[in-house]
Amino acid sequence: MSRSHTKKKPWQVIAKEAQDYRDSTIAELSPSAPRVPAKLPKNVLPLPQELLDVSVLTITELPPEELLVSLATGKLTAVAVTDAYLRRAAVAQGLVNCLTELLPSLALSRAKYLDDYFQKHQKPIGPLHGLPISLKEHLGLKGLRCTTGFVSHWDHISKEDAHILQVLSDAGAVFHCRTTVPQLMMHLETDSNLYGVTVNPYNSQLTSGGSSGGEGALIALRGSPLGIGSDVGGSIRNPAANCGIYGFKPTAFRIPTDGWGYMMAGADNVESVLGPLSTSLAGLQLFMKVIIDSQPWLTEPALIPMPWREVEIPKNLKIGVLWHDNVVRPHPPVSRALRLVTERLKTAGIEVVDFPPYLHDEAWAIISSLYYPDGGEYDSDAIQSSGEPWRPLSKWIVKENPCVKKMSVGELTYWLEEREAYRKEYALHWNEYGVDALLCPVGPGVAPRHNTAKYWCYTSQWNLLDYPGVAFPVCKVDEAVDKLEDDFKPMSGHDSDNRKLYDPQEFHGLPVSLQLVGRRFEDEKVLKVLEFVTKKIGLPFENFP
Repeated sequence: MSRSHTKKKPWQVIAKEAQDYRDSTIAELSPSAPRVPAKLPKNVLPLPQELLDVSVLTITELPPEELLVSLATGKLTAVAVTDAYLRRAAVAQGLVNCLTELLPSLALSRAKYLDDYFQKHQKPIGPLHGLPISLKEHLGLKGLRCTTGFVSHWDHISKEDAHILQVLSDAGAVFHCRTTVPQLMMHLETDSNLYGVTVNPYNSQLTSGGSSGGEGALIALRGSPLGIGSDVGGSIRNPAANCGIYGFKPTAFRIPTDGWGYMMAGADNVESVLGPLSTSLAGLQLFMKVIIDSQPWLTEPALIPMPWREVEIPKNLKIGVLWHDNVVRPHPPVSRALRLVTERLKTAGIEVVDFPPYLHDEAWAIISSLYYPDGGEYDSDAIQSSGEPWRPLSKWIVKENPCVKKMSVGELTYWLEEREAYRKEYALHWNEYGVDALLCPVGPGVAPRHNTAKYWCYTSQWNLLDYPGVAFPVCKVDEAVDKLEDDFKPMSGHDSDNRKLYDPQEFHGLPVSLQLVGRRFEDEKVLKVLEFVTKKIGLPFENFP
């Protein structure tokens, strides 16, 4: 990736350039995308129905697995599908500020090529023929910028497509837009000085999550059927949960990461992974299978040469339930969702057992120490070199985190040994309860107000252990039912802080999601169990757009 300095321009000038460039890519659409109202309601989910043509809505409301059938049979053309998603993505940008750029020229020329291929050969080019896929901005796309949320990286240009994009392109995918990321790429929020704040489509006063919050908001608005995010502490599962869609964090070293712009690439203190967000569970399964079936380890040696396996549901399926982590008790809607799912699992004849937390507070001490072994020096320099201000959650994770300090080789070795010891202890803990998968919260509540998402441990726990996890929608907040208990006794200071964030009136109608976790390298099993459970108990329990 080529780099040059941007010190000469004030950061505000670069930010305006970034936003003007994004707007110019949307303006390339012909005919133009519909204009969104100047004054928007808190909940913008109904607006695409009012702004877009029926032909666009009919296409964009199909889940990816149905889109692919229509594309593979010639019922829909790649150009028609791509054009529909370009338009809906453009509208989504106006509603929630989720794009860094639209890719109309690239996407439509690719779609036309695929249609020509289909016309000539009367078959699809690959398993993802004509499917639009949105890209988190830090994924390298040849000739385009890759800022990873820093103003000082505005002129970092990717020299080649990221490996994962090469695989998806070979399978027939169409890349139609790129989505917002936060400063540092280390927020459960998506806000930067380049593009501003990405808001939640259910309520603009609340966060879409992060760091893949652009993907979460876009897909919730059906501006994409399938997108790529990344996850080092919850950055796929958190926005998926906040926005009421599906998101999967794979085990590390199964999905290729060569060619992304993440600063920690190549370091495995905490393994960061790429993974899918989608409007459907089938979309996640499709993404994983297509990529792993391509045998990406043949050109990216760091990957584990493990094929995608067909798994069967155990005859005596046993699911554990983690009600809380013994540090922070989830808000009432999350606890209710756990109860609902647990009760229906038992009614369906599935064995369910309580799964007690094992030293989850120590897990955070370990992982937060390993996030910044340079003491945050790289990120601090990247911010200071442009003069851009620190965003509130950037300051929190680097400057206000007592575990962040520049480590000696000996200190880093100590924390890596602690990581491995904890992983072994947790494996033995899991063995004691013998569960096939673990049902647990994705976070301590639903989508919170901006700049308040400071408790990562319901997701970062599984990053430390490198366990795969899938977030899925269950129900919605009901202010009449989801009330705080009167006899609250805090488990910790964090628990008291979290309780103060709960606002049943503000949160009413928001998605309530849960997470299903499995052991390392049991990615196929986790997704298969969720598929089985979804059919068995009728998930989700409410309609999601």
